[in-house]
Order: sequence, then C-alpha cells, then structure tokens
Amino acid sequence: MAKAPTLILNAAANRRAPWTDAQDAILSDSGLKAAWAAIRAWDGYRPTPLHRLSGLADEIGVGDIAYKDESGRFGLGSFKALGGAYATSRVVAAAGQAGRLPKDVTVCCATDGNHGRSVAWGARMLGCRAVIFIHATVSDGRKRAIEAYGAEVRRTAGDYDDSVRVAGAVADAEGWQVVSDTSYAGYLDVPRDVMQGYEVMAAEAFEALLEPPTHIFLQAGVGGMAAAVAALAKRRWGDRRPTIVLAEPDRADCWAASYVAARPTAAKGDLDTIMAGLACGEVSLLAWDILETHGDAAMTLPDEAAAAEMRRLAAPTAGDPAIVAGESAVAGLAALRAAMAAPAMRAELGLTPTSRVLLFGTEGDTDPEIYRAIVGKSAAEVLTSGGNRQ
Repeated sequence: MAKAPTLILNAAANRRAPWTDAQDAILSDSGLKAAWAAIRAWDGYRPTPLHRLSGLADEIGVGDIAYKDESGRFGLGSFKALGGAYATSRVVAAAGQAGRLPKDVTVCCATDGNHGRSVAWGARMLGCRAVIFIHATVSDGRKRAIEAYGAEVRRTAGDYDDSVRVAGAVADAEGWQVVSDTSYAGYLDVPRDVMQGYEVMAAEAFEALLEPPTHIFLQAGVGGMAAAVAALAKRRWGDRRPTIVLAEPDRADCWAASYVAARPTAAKGDLDTIMAGLACGEVSLLAWDILETHGDAAMTLPDEAAAAEMRRLAAPTAGDPAIVAGESAVAGLAALRAAMAAPAMRAELGLTPTSRVLLFGTEGDTDPEIYRAIVGKSAAEVLTSGGNRQ
C-alpha cells in the first residue's frame, strides 16, 4: 500500500527575512547576468516554453498553472544542461588562465543521469575529458545517453551519495576537477556555478509570466535547482515572494527531515524511487543556506503519484498541450494535486481557487524505455497524437 503524501512546514521560513550578503555570495544578479550571457552564446540556445495549463488548473482547483517545460533544453532533455555545462565552462576557463589547455583538463562528477549528461556535453563542447560516476541503480539507458557525448562512465556500488564520495576520492587521487551539483564542507565554488546556471531557467520563466505566482512547487533532490529558483524569487519580489514548496520522494526525504530537525539531515528512506533525479539522501549545504529561510515547506510523495502525473500530462484535457514529462519532472505537480485534495494541507499552504502556481517540468523522457513503460506511449507518440485522452 502506497504511503500518503505528507507536508512538513518549515518553522524557520520567513518572507520578511532579508536577502543577506552571505546568500548573495552564493547567487546574485551579477552572477545571473554572467551566466545568462555565456549560455546565450551556446549553439542552440533558446528559452524553453512556459505553458499555461488552464484545463489542469480547473481540474485541480487553482486559478492558474504555468509549467516551464525543460524537455527540449539543448537537446539534452533536462534543465541540467544549464548547470553542469556552465560550471564546466568555468573550470576550463580557470585552467586556461593557469596556462592549461582544455585537452589537459579532466572533469568528473557523480550523477543520477541528467547532471552527468550535462557535464559530458559541456566537456565535449569545450574540448576536455569527462569521467562520470553512476551508482548501482542508474538505468542502462541513462548510462548510454552519457556515453553518447564521449564521456567515460564508471558504475559504483551503493546509492547516489556513495557515488559522490567515490567521485571525490578518485578526483583527488588523479588531479581531476569535480563538477558536482551538490555542495559539502570544503567544496562550494563549483556548485555555486551550477546553481547560477539553473537561475537562467528561473529568469526565463519569471520574464514570461503575466503576473507573479502566489506559489512555486519545486522538485528538491539535493536542492540546487530549488534554491536557485527561490533565490531569484526572493531577489525579484522581496517580502512578497511566492510560497515555496519543495517536493521529494518519500524514500528520499532529506528536505522534510531537515526541516523537522531544523538542520541538514539525511533522508530516512532507502532512496529507491522511480524519481531517479531526486534519489538524494543529503541536502546541498549551499542550498540549505538559501532554503533554510526562503523555503516554506516540504512534501513527500509516493512513486505512484509521479507516475500518475506523467500519464496525466501526456493525455491532457481539451485546450492543454500534451507534455512529455519524465519521472523527476512531475513531483511539483504531484505535490500541488495532493495539497489541493487535502483541506488541512491546502489551508496550511494558503492555496485557494485563485492561486497562481508555477511549476518546473525539469526533464522529458531522459530514459525513453522507462518513460514508455510508465506512460504506455513513446514521447513521439504522445506529441504526435496531441495526447488525446482515451
């Protein structure tokens, strides 16, 4: 029997909390300007679509849903293209200033799939070598997708957090540069660049909105993407920022656990979830520095909730577009639906029939075989048919 979704409010959340100098040293308007200028110069850059899902909003019971669809980002299928590749470009630029050629640089990272694909793509674009570490349960389809960009892929025992430690140890021994999307004690600079790349996605979405959202539901994982969106929302709207809700698998609930403990705390679950990109047991310290006060709540979700939303977006009501959303793209939507269905959660989050909700569809069918097994159609079939409901 599936667990019911749970809501954990963050007692330290404070809309009136200032944006501090320490937080601005992590993510800033000047950093966003630099990242956006660099990313705009890459071949194939274009803002991803922001869909208005009026039919889905009516169905769930809110006033408006805006869905930022990252499935087409640079042909990599996820928002991660913005972070890993941008951080890799910064590593290569720093090496150049020290007199090293790109071909003499090796970058590496641990990944559930999408971040590693971004680092591998960035390395190929920039002319350096990439070695990507994947853990035991990363699918062969995601492994092949990384290898397609010329990276060496090494599979490790254990879970994502174990692969992070292995990647760090090998990099230290070999003199490689780790390009990780999670930060930890002693490793902060590169993850800042990764998160700054993610802010480009948030900036595109905010620019396309007709009016500010009242709520933003965000997939959590280690928290880098969620922190990037929350940071820009705070800098953009100040004390009037939207309510920020983090969504994560119930078996990888590090943000819920951290909000309960009021400090970074490891997940209680076994990290075995179809939401592979969110199968993270420990929060990023940089993300915590932002979401400790600028994240309002965390919701935990069973895998079945994610699978249902994948199928729902592929078969929309009249007027909404068919959307290809992977397993890790839909946690925010699943959390919104669960909260609206539970009067107590709805009240605690201040959700009403006039709420304007922003969602980030962070990936498409990044493993086509898994996508088809869950949805019953390939991505091409979904888009060709328009997702007509049967």
